Amino acid sequence: MPPSTTDDRAVGAPGVSPLGGTVRAVVVVAAGSGTRLAQGRPKAFVEVAGRSILERSLEAVFASSVPTHVVVVVPVALVDEATALAHGVAGVAADHVSVVVGGDSRQASVAAGLAAVSPGVRTVLVHDCARPFTPARQFDLVAETVEATGHGVVPGLPVTDTIKRVSAGGAGRVVGTVDRSELVAVQTPQGFPRAELDAAYASVATPSDETGTEPVVEFTDDAALFAAAGHEVVVVTGDPEAFKITTTWDLRRAETLAAERAGGPPVADGVRAAADRLRTGLGVDVHAFDADEPLHLGLLHFPGEAGLAGHSDGDAVAHAIVDALLSAAGLGDIGSVFGTSDPRFAGASGEVFLTSALERLTHAGFDVVNVAVQVIGNRPRVGGRRLEMEARLIEVVGAPVSVSATTTDGLGFTGRGEGVTAIATALVSVVEPRERTAPPRGTSTAGPGDQRDRPDQTDQPDQPDTTETDRSA
Repeated sequence: MPPSTTDDRAVGAPGVSPLGGTVRAVVVVAAGSGTRLAQGRPKAFVEVAGRSILERSLEAVFASSVPTHVVVVVPVALVDEATALAHGVAGVAADHVSVVVGGDSRQASVAAGLAAVSPGVRTVLVHDCARPFTPARQFDLVAETVEATGHGVVPGLPVTDTIKRVSAGGAGRVVGTVDRSELVAVQTPQGFPRAELDAAYASVATPSDETGTEPVVEFTDDAALFAAAGHEVVVVTGDPEAFKITTTWDLRRAETLAAERAGGPPVADGVRAAADRLRTGLGVDVHAFDADEPLHLGLLHFPGEAGLAGHSDGDAVAHAIVDALLSAAGLGDIGSVFGTSDPRFAGASGEVFLTSALERLTHAGFDVVNVAVQVIGNRPRVGGRRLEMEARLIEVVGAPVSVSATTTDGLGFTGRGEGVTAIATALVSVVEPRERTAPPRGTSTAGPGDQRDRPDQTDQPDQPDTTETDRSA
């Protein structure tokens, strides 16, 4: 049953719906609670390798070459979140998405989705969101077979396990072996002619004074409901990757498949354990210019440039890195750890703060993985000394440090040349004492709490001078 000629007027023209020529729809059922998965929220919104199951399920739908009305059925409390996720996947085709509230059962949820399907649709596919890796070709095969035959269509795989029939009552006594040549494991999407499917759903509901319709028979899938209404159902070849996520084992398998599809290796336990040890931190520091002070930035001295105002030497780059490191390790911030008025830090070099912060990280059980910092301001010109600044910071931090610089095109206080901003990010890892291959930084054996109470020798500032070397702690 080929579709009729579609309306060739431009979408967005007066009186033309973006779905005006759409003859297919996919109802994505995502209203289940996912209690067996036990992840603390409905299954469709659980993430697999950084993306929700719902998003991954929708990707294949939008990969079809045939415009499709996509109806997502979700719990009432998650309509807004589902809409945002679905629109994110759909992109410029977001006008083809509808999100509706599901019912108390799968059958009721499908009925709610069918009620929202665009009037012009002739072929409807019903898909379980819990099968996020169903390939796009399976959607197309099912829809094309419905349109060619007028029958209900389900994808299925041959049953390879031996199937036993057991006695009723839970005794578990084997009473026979089932001929598996007559069996298939059914998947989704399941496809149907729209008019016949609507009629089949109407036939299993009776009027109710309170709800309008009330299901009287619950079927395990839509094909069973369709067949019960007297219609024929045929099977097409399914795909092993269209498996259903039901248990935590399935979820783990899905993560492996997602990693393989992304071009990377499967996520091994060792890789996951390493990732679980990583912590990130953010640091921002701002200083105004002070023409009476020398300029120290990124542990370098910039002769002839106006310095930065501050209780210490005003090294915004070093201070931002300190904040990022302390943030990543959960050890507070530069203000709470060192204070802004302590006379011990008057005029102190940024290296004083960096060295002391690094010692605190070591005693707290962290190693630095890498640091990135960006300088925002019209001056000084960092580009010419960027590699020198990176080398100096790497020497002190003991890990890779990257430096970049930018301006704000004349906007804000940095654009007016009133000061400098530095933004730093840090990645640190939790290190077990037995795994440490290098001695801890510093000479103190006190814990992080003691370190805050009293400075070690690295906290003692030298007198300001004109070279960074002489100012170093």
